[in-house]
Amino acid sequence: MASKTSVKLNKSLCRRAAQWAEKAGYSSLDEFIEHMIEKELAKLGEPDSKDDVIKKLKGLGYLE
Repeated sequence: MASKTSVKLNKSLCRRAAQWAEKAGYSSLDEFIEHMIEKELAKLGEPDSKDDVIKKLKGLGYLE
């Protein structure tokens, strides 16, 4: 099992998220928040590697 860490969030945001978690049938607020973060990260894709960034910067003329 993956280790856990704590994150501090605004109380009103947590209340809103808890309401949505309950409506959506999640077993906990933690499960809901983890799922939302996973969905957003999937939209972003994988971060570019250092080599990809260098190629892009060269293509834009910032590096030779």
